[in-house]
Amino acid sequence: MTEAQAILLATLETKDAEADFLKQQLAVYGVNAKILDVSLWSDGQVLSGPEKLAAMDKASQRALDYVGKLDPQQLKVMIAIGGGTGAEISLRVMTQMPAMLPKVLLTTLSFDPRPIIADTSIIVIPTLADVCGLNPIICAVLKNAAAATAGLYKLTSSTIDSNPVKTVALTALGATEAAASRLMSALDMQGQKVTVFHSNGYGGAAFSRFALEGEFSAIIDLTPHEITRLHLAGVHASMPDRFSAGHAKPRIVLPGAINFLGLGKLSTLSKEYLSRPHYAHSGFFTHVKLETEEMEVVAEALIESLNTATGPRALIVPLGGFSHQDCVGGAIEDPDLRRTFLNRAEKLLNSDVQLIVQDQHISARETTKTIIETLVSFGFPLKGQTP
Repeated sequence: MTEAQAILLATLETKDAEADFLKQQLAVYGVNAKILDVSLWSDGQVLSGPEKLAAMDKASQRALDYVGKLDPQQLKVMIAIGGGTGAEISLRVMTQMPAMLPKVLLTTLSFDPRPIIADTSIIVIPTLADVCGLNPIICAVLKNAAAATAGLYKLTSSTIDSNPVKTVALTALGATEAAASRLMSALDMQGQKVTVFHSNGYGGAAFSRFALEGEFSAIIDLTPHEITRLHLAGVHASMPDRFSAGHAKPRIVLPGAINFLGLGKLSTLSKEYLSRPHYAHSGFFTHVKLETEEMEVVAEALIESLNTATGPRALIVPLGGFSHQDCVGGAIEDPDLRRTFLNRAEKLLNSDVQLIVQDQHISARETTKTIIETLVSFGFPLKGQTP
């Protein structure tokens, strides 16, 4: 079997007509999709909870067994259509595929898929109406999805590059954007490619996956904010390897944005959080300043991860501020909180981890210069110049 394949996942017990229509629409664009049935095969019976979960496991495994027999270079795109159960089964299959394989999920969105798809590239298309009959709305959605999927099939590959260049991993948020931008410019001057991950509770999952797969030449965890979500509060995907993946690579860590909790809309916050210094980062997100005891918790967790890594590593502490609102006159300015972090670092950091303390803000030019100089001290191929 040498023909490039498009895989269409569907529960044919309940979505036969819709799957066939989607297959026909893909064929309009020259894409011959192979339908894989991920039905529960219940024969119309109502399954108990345990029976249904077992049937879902079997359905996803059947699809994985088929795909596993393909030459990885054959599989060009995967598309799935489903309601709640069908979408969940399809996601179990899709998340086992290569991260960069184009994947499209048409679903009624009966659950929040973000925690599941955080470490892989899946395009989610809401069906708007229930996937139950070929009505005008569903047909329009399926036609659009077929056109998009055909484009992916023809123009993209399941791998990033046949000979990928390893990049420097960098974590960032809006609260550290100025620091990240300055650092990206500095690394670009050195001819280094940078991959930036949004440290918002979901981006860290993708960072972990690529780090485990050896995609990075070095790691600059400028914004380890997700440690506050993992240990205190804030939504996040599962990311057990967020602070250990790539442990043998050169690693520089700064306490960027660990001075606040990333919470939801201002109107949803409890009185306890509203009593603290805070600000609306946007209409959807509010940043609430950490208390001393909370800073001690995240500092200890971050330092422990540095201590257990094996590559050359450093912790840079910019006492001028850890985020854009942690500055003179900022909404969550707190020099004492920064000192709390430094105190834990001075007490707990292993001697083989460099501790570099400076008076400037995390976004200052001097901080960027320190990061570059530290990379050079690790033997990383840089000239040590900064813009």
